[in-house]
Amino acid sequence: MTTTLPAYDEVVARYEPVIGLETHVELGTNTKMFCGCPTDFGGEPNTRVCPVCLGLPGSLPVANKAAIEAIIRIGLALNCSIAEWCRFARKNYFYPDMPKNFQISQYDEPICVDGYLDVEVGGETVRIEIERVHLEEDTGKTLHVGGATGRIHGATESLVDYNRAGIPLVEIVTKPITGTGALAPDVAKAYVAELRDVIRTLGVSDVRMEEGSLRCDVNTSLNLPGQEWGTRTETKNVNSLRSVERAVRSEMLRQASVLDAGGRITQETRHFHEDTGDTTPGRSKETATDYRYFPEPDLVPIAPDPAWVAELKAALPELPRVHRRRLQEQWGLSDLDMQSVLNAGAVELIEATVAAGTTPAAARKWWLGELSRRANESGVELAQIGATPTQVAELQGLVDAGKLNDKMARTVLEGVVDGEGSPTEIMTSRGLEVVSDTGALTAAVDEAIAANPGIADKIRSGKVAAVGALVGAVMKTTRGQADAKTLRELILERLGVQG
Repeated sequence: MTTTLPAYDEVVARYEPVIGLETHVELGTNTKMFCGCPTDFGGEPNTRVCPVCLGLPGSLPVANKAAIEAIIRIGLALNCSIAEWCRFARKNYFYPDMPKNFQISQYDEPICVDGYLDVEVGGETVRIEIERVHLEEDTGKTLHVGGATGRIHGATESLVDYNRAGIPLVEIVTKPITGTGALAPDVAKAYVAELRDVIRTLGVSDVRMEEGSLRCDVNTSLNLPGQEWGTRTETKNVNSLRSVERAVRSEMLRQASVLDAGGRITQETRHFHEDTGDTTPGRSKETATDYRYFPEPDLVPIAPDPAWVAELKAALPELPRVHRRRLQEQWGLSDLDMQSVLNAGAVELIEATVAAGTTPAAARKWWLGELSRRANESGVELAQIGATPTQVAELQGLVDAGKLNDKMARTVLEGVVDGEGSPTEIMTSRGLEVVSDTGALTAAVDEAIAANPGIADKIRSGKVAAVGALVGAVMKTTRGQADAKTLRELILERLGVQG
């Protein structure tokens, strides 16, 4: 039976959302968290494993120092306090992709606590408080085959690839985020985007959501104003910024529909479906006691030297918010214009396009105009649209050189996005270069004047604005490949009129 969902505006008028985000980041170390197996993405299944990451009897883990340094740098960038002493714990649960039937993680003694990250949403700064940042090992990957959805329901068999098992994984957990109202989905998206930028700036992960090196679990609940927080659900492994926003919005609508009908929300995990934007039930959500945490007996505690932590803090790079403010000043943008760039996910793209040789204004025009439109129509992130900053700079260079007008440049850009080649190659193959042969243009102008004597007389009598009609006529005969400004000057010259 299909349930009619309430309108979003009605939901936020009646209920207050509370959200929380648990973000998992695979670190870009050369080896796994507790063994020497390589961490490269891909590879034949079960070829990057050893007795330690498979949990075979008698094998002993050894902590990866590079991973510990990376999480401390993440914690410092998120304004966290760094523990002077902490330790790993065993998190016990059974799942096919858990080779040991427990996960080495951290429980009540995480390495980083009590931080925050500021994000810009709707022209305002929203502070997202960070509860903890802890280190653990990733699980393997279960592949369900023979079905239509890739999930276990309907599959004929399931296969397990342990290549990912044991890769260093950082979990960043926010405190409950309240008071965001209708902006809750946008705040969630902005937080993950900002967090991704911070981690990429630190150089500790490639944070590629499409490859699973950045994954987000989205917690959502609704409550009536003034009442206790509602029961939360956890939407697992959301793997794009757009999907983070959609997952929050979808759960708000679904939960409101259940509550409006007098039902109760079940605390559970849920799966997000990219094709529909809906969530479906997973499993009931365990509590901490269900995992039977206890200290990991095979690993010594971690006690970071405060002097070392201070050195790491002093060496942090310029963080994204500071970097953006500097770019905003360099580009001469207002707060509203910079927010538009940020909302489109175009900061790095514009910066790279400027570095490739064009102006900030031109780079911004292409990324926030034609390319953003196509990205929105295709439902993809702007960075995945198919054009690179180098290609956009090359395109603008052809315009600046007078080889393409604006209309032709948009046609060339379509070819770039469709994978036809570089702007220069597409311009040449399609024969789109602006006609610059004065002799050919003069002949076309004379033909247009002869064919439109009345318009020519108007121009000669002082009605210079009528020149646009002749420019249009010549453009038609040259298939739009003449420069409008050059044509105007040439027409006035042939008619003996001062421009």
